[in-house]
Amino acid sequence: MFPGLGKGINPRKMASMMKQMGIDVNEIEGVEEVIIRTPQKDIVFKDAQVTIMDARGMKTYQVTGTPQEVVRETTIPEEDVKLVMEQSKSSEIDARNTLKETKGDIAAAIMKLSNTA
Repeated sequence: MFPGLGKGINPRKMASMMKQMGIDVNEIEGVEEVIIRTPQKDIVFKDAQVTIMDARGMKTYQVTGTPQEVVRETTIPEEDVKLVMEQSKSSEIDARNTLKETKGDIAAAIMKLSNTA
């Protein structure tokens, strides 16, 4: 946290110095899971430990643990499936699967299904 201070400093002295600078550090008890969501994947910490550092109103959360990456599946709206079905004259299963393949790109799905018909 502070370069050069991590080695050999008394933890109580460090806590006192941080308190003088207006920095409070507290651990959140009983955390069961932390999930970081991105459009492509979820990063899941099942054994997470979360610490909050409050420096004069600015809170910083620190997550430690073992991350596991889970790829997120594309959610396809029903309206998109119906539109692809109508435009390409395909079945619901084919329309849905092709939309998943094209990551929800309606035009690409219609073109792909129209070319295979």
